[in-house]
Amino acid sequence: MHDARVREAERAFVVEGPRSVDAALDRGADIQAVYFGTNADVAFAPLRARVDAAGVPRASLKEGVLERLGSVVTPQPVLAVARMRDVSLADVPRDGLVLVGVALGDPGNVGTILRSAEASGAAAIVLSTGSVDAYNPKLVRASAGAIFGVPVIEGWSAVAALETLGKQGRLRLAAVGHGGIEYHDVDFRAPTAIVLGNEAHGIPAEHDAHLDGRVTVPMHGPADSLNVAMAATVLCFEAARQRAEDAAP
Repeated sequence: MHDARVREAERAFVVEGPRSVDAALDRGADIQAVYFGTNADVAFAPLRARVDAAGVPRASLKEGVLERLGSVVTPQPVLAVARMRDVSLADVPRDGLVLVGVALGDPGNVGTILRSAEASGAAAIVLSTGSVDAYNPKLVRASAGAIFGVPVIEGWSAVAALETLGKQGRLRLAAVGHGGIEYHDVDFRAPTAIVLGNEAHGIPAEHDAHLDGRVTVPMHGPADSLNVAMAATVLCFEAARQRAEDAAP
């Protein structure tokens, strides 16, 4: 729960809270075990029944154990250990929207991006080296189960990922606050990758050679930029809207 190196070595991570565990079950996650706090197996009897029906081992913890383990001030009454999915860029469908996070550091933002990616039907998200660990407890909570619903690819440099996506035939567009093509003028029906830059510093100039263009969400008033998760949400759902229109009779 507190050491990314251990999570990576075990290829497993902790899911906190009954809603998150429910969401993991909804998405068919590979859950290794579920732990209920004192009397939580009674308080959350429907979840306990789902866990048992899925054949997942469960245990009841003694009083005080969750308080020592949890990553929040008020500990969640239910924890689960889930397996990470092993996904590479080669596994991603050739069609569909891919998001590439360049040094994204805020787990709350990335969790929100995952929720929008899943809800809009995006193909995958790549978190480049230097980004927050996808299985950070805060990020897992913020994703509200979407960590299990959209493929998350780590371990690639942004340059290598963009090169590979380009060879796969994807249009690579950097999301920028100003100066790009307005998002509703981009043809998202074509295979596309949207590059999302660091919350404070944006996308480094050395990535320019690996981009095909820039896309902007126009803003009114003196606002300088959108929060990266909000910008990603607008772009994800514009891509979904265009694809839905294209598929309509």
